[in-house]
Amino acid sequence: MNDEQALAKKIFDAMYKKDEMSKWLGIEALEIAQGHAVLRMTVRDEMLNGMDIAHGGITYSLSDSALAFASNSHGRKAVSVETSISHIKPVYGGDILTATTKEERVTKKIGIYTISVTNQQDEKVALFKGTVYRSSLEWFSDKA
Repeated sequence: MNDEQALAKKIFDAMYKKDEMSKWLGIEALEIAQGHAVLRMTVRDEMLNGMDIAHGGITYSLSDSALAFASNSHGRKAVSVETSISHIKPVYGGDILTATTKEERVTKKIGIYTISVTNQQDEKVALFKGTVYRSSLEWFSDKA
């Protein structure tokens, strides 16, 4: 593991430790690197709405967590300023969702990311776009 990967993993661990929403969702990190996160979770019955499909907030929250982990992985604290999601296919109880980030552009102050959410059949169920503000605050002063 190189220094950049180690930093990204250290930041993920620090964030996840305090992230009760990601824990409630049952998020598991499959890949963490600078500007990149792949997360997986299983949809539980208490996440379903009155139409017996996953509440839209479930794929949104999974994507939002992927955005947070990817955008903070460079070492500077980042927060979302604008997000949107398109729900492409219904999600059902028992579905295993994977959110994969793509870092589209990063500047000194702004980061733009897209997140694709797929189910266990590798079918796209949602597309998420997020813009973050990158503060000057660092996660760790020694970056180690």
